[in-house]
This record gives sequence, structure tokens and C-alpha cells, in this order.
Amino acid sequence: MSNLIYDRLINKEAKLAVIGLGYVGLPIALEFARKIRVIGFDINQSRVEMMRNQVDPSNELEAKDFDFCDIHFTADINDLKDACFFIIAVPTPIDVSNMPDLKPLLSASKTVGQVMKKGDYVVYESTVYPGCTEEDCIPILEENSGLKFKSDFKVGYSPERINPGDKQHTLQNVIKVASGCCTESLEQIAKIYELVVEAGVHRAPSIKVAEAAKIIENTQRDVNIALINELSIIFNKLKINTFDVLEAAGTKWNFLNFRPGLVGGHCIGVDPYYLTHKAQLAGYHSRVINSGRYVNDSMGFYIAKQTVKKIIAQDKIIQESKVLIMGATFKEDVSDIRNSKVIDIVNELKSYQVQVDIVDPHANSDEMQLEYGIPLIFHVSNNYDAIIVAVNHKEYIGFNEAYFKNLLKDGIGTLIDVKGIYKDKIKEIEYWSL
Repeated sequence: MSNLIYDRLINKEAKLAVIGLGYVGLPIALEFARKIRVIGFDINQSRVEMMRNQVDPSNELEAKDFDFCDIHFTADINDLKDACFFIIAVPTPIDVSNMPDLKPLLSASKTVGQVMKKGDYVVYESTVYPGCTEEDCIPILEENSGLKFKSDFKVGYSPERINPGDKQHTLQNVIKVASGCCTESLEQIAKIYELVVEAGVHRAPSIKVAEAAKIIENTQRDVNIALINELSIIFNKLKINTFDVLEAAGTKWNFLNFRPGLVGGHCIGVDPYYLTHKAQLAGYHSRVINSGRYVNDSMGFYIAKQTVKKIIAQDKIIQESKVLIMGATFKEDVSDIRNSKVIDIVNELKSYQVQVDIVDPHANSDEMQLEYGIPLIFHVSNNYDAIIVAVNHKEYIGFNEAYFKNLLKDGIGTLIDVKGIYKDKIKEIEYWSL
């Protein structure tokens, strides 16, 4: 069985299926489709139609990226019966209580379980806590397939490392971590991924190790950013510019180059909660990770409060003030507004009865209305009391002081530069950054 699955895929006698065609699943599906036959499955029929027309719903890929790909896009579960190797790449979000929400993952497992056959492989790419694949997912595969794990089918885990908006660190040139339920399955899974990952595949000794490796990548970044965010709060009280401090400290060879900012998205702002949840179940209350999450989750409110203080300090009535927020997505140069921490700034400002306008060259106004109940505006005015550049989109980088001055009421107000991209460029209007 172990030699058969790789050969069958290479000889195009069977197909590989990718379940979940978001910003992770679609690039993987298309890369494999240049080498072998692929089924791209998504439960959203309208998204499937877009991909059939060479349109990426996540706005990450161009039409040419679909060229020369042997792929069948579908929302029909019956089409998955032709596959022998399943890659599950669905979202693993958190709920309103910051607890892991495994519903998409367990639903995808049920779908695959209903179509899989003896000898098939299932590989998970979704970020989970250590043990989730074996404890939560495999029982569902067994229950819905009537097959026995290991003897009838194999399972592996190979965490995604897709970075939205990043054209440099792509699937092909970033080392892939792979794991399997046995030595043979690990080698088969690694060989199949080596078809598309030029940088190579790291073979992890177990599924749990691969799961843990993925989750600490983002947890480490989260904790480091939290430290810098906390330092920025301290430096603000001491009237020191954080970016000046980081520039000076960065001259030491082993200083870690992290910057303050909003921490949202589906990875850094989510993954640590999966790890702390599993730690709690194991009888350990995480202190450092939870503290980091608290700091990063509170930065939007902190930025809004600083903005309110600046407006009041200019003898303006806060309930009559108006603020422009530039940027609504969770990071620069992407269109995804889900789990964006910019909304925390908006909600805090509105709690002070501040009127808020939001613009973003990448985000979709209808999606903003649906997700947060707040539409984007398409034409800015010239009567703002403060401007918050919350996301450093490439379209904003070249703006000068005259541009912002023209948007402020009577040319007087404050520029809040969250990421410090205009440091040393603003001389006349009031300027503040993290």
C-alpha cells in the first residue's frame, strides 16, 4: 500500500483532493495540479464557480496561476470518491470566548470519512493543538468510513506555512514539515509533498510533534510582539519614540527585530489560544502566553484611547469629533478583513460617540458591512480631527504631510501612525505612533 499511493498519483491513475480552498488550500491544490490530477473541493458553491473562472476568492492569486493545472473544482461530495490522497486545509478559528472552534475541521473529517476507501491517505494542514488529529479527527474518519486507522487507511499532519500577501515566502520555497502515523506513511507523504516543495520536506518524528511545531511558530511571534507592544506603552509614558529605541537596539547582532502593532488574522491572533486550551486540559495554566495574548488583544483599545486624549488635548469636543481610519484588513496588502483588530479601534472610538470613517483600497465594503456592521467610505472629506493609519498598505507609504494636513479640519489635528511608517516625515501637525 505504501508504495502504491505515490505511484498511482504520479501515473495519474488516481487523484489528490484538497478540502477547503481558502488562502491555504487553493495554492496547494494548484501546485499539485501542475504535476498530478487534483480535485479542489469547497462547500461554498459560489467560490467554486469563481475558481472555475480562474478567480481567487481570497484575492491572493492571479488568473495566470490557474493555467496548465489539471484540477476539477467542485462542491459535490461524490466527486471526492475518485481521490486516494486527501489534504484537509479548512479554517480552525476561535469562538467568542477564545476557545478552539473545531466545527469546520470535524465537518471536513466527516466529509472525507464518507468517501474514503481502503488504502487511502488523509493529511491535515489546519493549525491545531497537539493531539487533535489523533484524538478528535481520526475517530470521525473511522466512524464515517467504517475503516480501521492504520490497517485500512493512513493519516498524517503537515502544517501550512502560507503567509497571506507574501510573494517571497511561497509554498515552493519554504521548507515543509510533514509527519505520518508510521514510518512508511511518513515517507509517502513526504515524497508527495516533495513534488511541489522545492525547499524540501522536514520529516517530523510524530504527528504530535508536527502539530506542536506549527502552533509554537505563531505563539513565539505573538509573545515577542506582545513584549514590544508593552514596551511601546511604557515608552509612551516616558515620552520616548519606540521606533527610535528599536532602531538603536537593533544595531546589536542578536537583537530580535519585532515591531509594535495590531495582532489579528487567523494565525498569530488565534493559534496561541489553541495551545493554552490544550495546556489547561493537561493541568497547566499558561502565564506567559496568556499575558501576551492580553497585551496584543488590548492594543486596539489602547490606540483608540490615545487618539481620544489627543483630540481632547486640542480643546475639541470629543462627541463632535470625526476620525478617519485608513486600513481595515488584518494586515497590509491583503483583502481579508476577518479577525481584524482595526474594529477594536472603531468600537472604542464609537463608545466615546466619535464619528468614524474607514477607507481601505483592498477591503470589500459589503464584507465589512456583513462582518462588522460598518461599511467603508469611498470618498474622504477634509474635516477630520484625527487620522489613524492603522494598516501600512503599499498605497499609503508615499503619502506626505501635506496630504494629511489637507484632510484635517482647518489643517489642525493629529496623525496616529500605528506602524511608524511616517516617522521623521511629519513636522507641523501633531504626530503619534506606537
